[in-house]
This record gives sequence, C-alpha cells and structure tokens, in this order.
Amino acid sequence: MLARWPCLRPNKGMLQSSSPRCRIFLPADMHPGQEIVIPADQAHYLRHVMRLNSGDVLTVFNGRGGECRASITGLAKAYASCRIEDCDDISREMPLAVHIIQSANKSEKIETVLQKCTELGAAGFQIAASERSQFKLQEGKREARLERWRKIIIEAAEQSGRTAIPELTYCRALSEVRPRGLALALHPGATTCWPEVRESLHGVSEVTLAIGPEGGFGERDLAELGKQGFHSLAFGPRVMRTETAAPALLAAISAVL
Repeated sequence: MLARWPCLRPNKGMLQSSSPRCRIFLPADMHPGQEIVIPADQAHYLRHVMRLNSGDVLTVFNGRGGECRASITGLAKAYASCRIEDCDDISREMPLAVHIIQSANKSEKIETVLQKCTELGAAGFQIAASERSQFKLQEGKREARLERWRKIIIEAAEQSGRTAIPELTYCRALSEVRPRGLALALHPGATTCWPEVRESLHGVSEVTLAIGPEGGFGERDLAELGKQGFHSLAFGPRVMRTETAAPALLAAISAVL
C-alpha cells in the first residue's frame, strides 16, 4: 500500500494549523480565491482515508513551483472541491537537476527507485531496457504501468514536500536515452571514482546518472552509453543492488550541494 503524508485534524476548540500536513497534488492553475474541483480518487482519499470534512484546511500544489493553502468547500462520496486561500512561492527542489536512467528490472525494484529518488529530489526518470534487463514492458501494458509509476512519483512528491513533479519516460533501448549535463554510468569496474567527480558537481547545472539492472551493465551497454557521452563511475568499494544505487548516489550528491 502506498503511503501518503498524514493529515492533522485539530481537536475541538483548537485553532487550525496555518501549515496543514495534508498535502495533495492537483494539476490546475492556482491563485487566491479560485475554486478547484478535486478528482474522484483524491476525494475518496480525503473523505474515507483522512476523514476530512468541509471547512478543513489542506495544502495543494500543481508541480509548477510553490504551494497553496486551501479549504475544502465540498466533500461528497465521489466529488470534492476546495478554495485557494493563499499561495507561497516556496521551492524545495535541489539546486542541481539530477536525472535518473534506471535500467528496467523487476517492477517492484523500479517502484522503490521511483519512490525513494523522488523523495530525495530527482528531477526526472528514464526507465530503459538494457542488455541484462529482466523486465520487459509490453506495448499493450505499457501505458497502464507508466500510469501506476506516475502515481507512485506523485504520492512521493506529496509526502516529501516536493514543489515539482519529476518527469517519467520509457525507453525501449539504451540508444533512446537522452543524457543531460554531466553523464555518469555507475559501474563497479570503472577506474574513475566518486571523489574524483564530487567537486565538479559545483560547476554544472544538470547531472544524469545511469544505473544498470541486476547483474550490472553488459559490455554492449557500456559501449552504447559511451557513445552518448557517459563516463563510467565507481561509487565505493562495495557492489550495491540496482534499487540501492540511485538513491545512494543521489543522497551523496545532495550532501555535497
């Protein structure tokens, strides 16, 4: 079950918090005084999971920067609406855009990467089939799976306080990936190590991290990534699982910044 940020309901007689902890994503323009319809699945979540009522306050954001405080104006079985009270032009995004290329593997491992890396601040994801990929996303099932993955990203952004929603694309091969900025492919056999590239992070605005599947990148994978400008990178003396690598490196980058 996917976790969301919990909502705080004030006790009777208490003033409502000016910073409500119930936070949802709504893909709509937002300005004070505007009334917004909340989709049915979000309405169900607010009513039946978080037990909110009309008049309760929550935080909403549209992924384009900033967030707003809103009050619920209607909450029925399959319908809800809210009114924007005020907006804050706050940003909780990393100063360096980090893009993750995750080789396709078992679906639950991909979901872990999407959730944890969204919480840690990733700017976007490209899920790509590679030489040793164990997970093949069939054409007929692709959109449904991508929709599930997008929901995981959105819920992680809601929970973690993100003010932007990471992008998500699927690539049928590594030849289709599009690196941005400094391009690094994590590979335990690389001669270039983390301390050698750590200081260079202050001089770039974007980084792309390519992570191999279970078993790592094959020789053909590394050759293809090399054509696109990727540099192989070893991150410490130990070999990490495919679902551990991207969150670990992303956390390290965040610490440097």
